[in-house]
Amino acid sequence: MSIVYITLRNAVTSTLLGAIMFLHVASGFPATLTLTLERAFPMNHRIELSQLRDRDSFRHGRMFQKDNSPRGVIGFGLKGSYDPHVAGLYFTKIKLGSPPKDYYVQIDTGSDVLWVGCKPCIDCPTSSKFNIPITLYDPSSSSTSSPISCSNKICSLAGQTYNSSSCSHNQCTYTIYYGDGSATLGHYVSDLIHLEIFLTDTKSLNVSASVVFGCSTMETGILATSDGAVDGVLGLGRQGLSVISQLSSQGIAPNSFAHCLADGGGILVIGQPTVPHIIFTPLVKSQGYYSTHLHSILINGKKLSIDPSVFAINNDKAGTIIDSGTTLAYLTEEAYTPFVDAITKSVSLSVQQRTSNGNPCYSITSSVSNIFPIVSLNFVGGASMHLRPQDYLSLQSSKSGAEVWCMGFQMSPEKGITILGDLVLKNKFIVYDLDAQQIGWADYDCFSIVEVSSNSSSSSGEVVNPNQISGGRSLWIRSHQQIPVIVIASIAQLTMMFLGFQAIHMSL
Repeated sequence: MSIVYITLRNAVTSTLLGAIMFLHVASGFPATLTLTLERAFPMNHRIELSQLRDRDSFRHGRMFQKDNSPRGVIGFGLKGSYDPHVAGLYFTKIKLGSPPKDYYVQIDTGSDVLWVGCKPCIDCPTSSKFNIPITLYDPSSSSTSSPISCSNKICSLAGQTYNSSSCSHNQCTYTIYYGDGSATLGHYVSDLIHLEIFLTDTKSLNVSASVVFGCSTMETGILATSDGAVDGVLGLGRQGLSVISQLSSQGIAPNSFAHCLADGGGILVIGQPTVPHIIFTPLVKSQGYYSTHLHSILINGKKLSIDPSVFAINNDKAGTIIDSGTTLAYLTEEAYTPFVDAITKSVSLSVQQRTSNGNPCYSITSSVSNIFPIVSLNFVGGASMHLRPQDYLSLQSSKSGAEVWCMGFQMSPEKGITILGDLVLKNKFIVYDLDAQQIGWADYDCFSIVEVSSNSSSSSGEVVNPNQISGGRSLWIRSHQQIPVIVIASIAQLTMMFLGFQAIHMSL
């Protein structure tokens, strides 16, 4: 089993964009993948919660569509922000086609399909506020591109995932509508995705895997604008069209991944981190997204009077969805009102209450942690997620010693659906163990070293204090089995020895 230790530099004060890769040649265990996250938005830029709700509704439209639902380490650098005061998203660069070309795609655990804008494309954006090039995929310019025919079983799988595939000129086509009225239309193709695996400290291996993805030839609504535009979406969901599912079925990547999001950065790994106190709750097998059984909410240890059937899961209700791409959090209507009322009642003597665009807000002159209560979300199996005030409130403004905090939990746009977004998930390792069909979490300093196992069933290992290592919050990996690795980063070039294993720090 290969073990990796990682420490992430604070991305607010650096431009680190790293990727770490190695291959265990002698064993068949899957290895791990690490991704660095960086802020792409100014910290002093704040927007109204109503705008964040509009942004989240775009994501949820994709989520609420009909749903019937030798290995090595591969690294991607991620940029983006979960900050609830900006239109947060995370994106990465992938290589597709022959010859390979770069495409920037949004990381999305709330959908399954990888798709990119294609030539010719109607109303596709031509620029992005993220200062990245917008590139259209051209099937005719890739020697390894081939369309997916209507008779291909992949086309049938696509129809089960989105209930939107059809046939045109013997090509498997799709139309995906979103909740805000925007859409992407196109056809499915098969082409190579190019991945780099490191064998030694002087030799790397370029590996290509055939994947099926969407070739979007028309985009409407928000997708057609340059505000937050990227080349497409990289779906990391649970269905067969997910990139995780496709790479796992080919033996290229393990069937487990995790993320830890913090202020200004974070980490995403393919593999399972071994961190203290991770607790798990089962995933709902009948749902295509990462849905769990929430059964009660406690405020300062007192259980709210909410009928448990409110959180029930059936054909019409999706339960509680863990979605790393949603900025805020959303409670089903029957739970939202008692939740807000209980919070407001508990602080009524210490705050000045106000309303902003229909959202409850509170003006305070002391620490939010000293005024507002702890919230506990209780799940099936005894797993509880404890939320600080900063995990359910959003700081809207701060002037002259007074702060205005607004409710970060919103009323769900869909009946019977609760969604936990990044506001709630921050400063926690969230583990998606697809082999065991469970999801887990633990409070964590996302900038500290963490052990990541290539075997999702592993539960043993050692956590190393970052203060023991010169440089502190740099990106580090260490192999227990003396496999040389290459560390790729974007600041300086350093070479140092660590416990007998060589790491090379290079510019991307």
